Amino acid sequence: MADYTRKVKNLLSKNGCKFVRNGKGDHQIWYSPITNRNFTVDGSIRKRSSANETLKCAGLRHKL
Repeated sequence: MADYTRKVKNLLSKNGCKFVRNGKGDHQIWYSPITNRNFTVDGSIRKRSSANETLKCAGLRHKL
């Protein structure tokens, strides 16, 4: 199974999203200046659909 976590976090950082704090378990809270909201990022994203949903929450149109 593929691990998309690193790819997602790199895309978020390149598009101006910032790490805010650690959440529960292995989740992290990030801030998106595009949507002006906080959103969660799982510490181990294993499905492409989950990775794309995280990018969508950040307001990015990029697909993996």
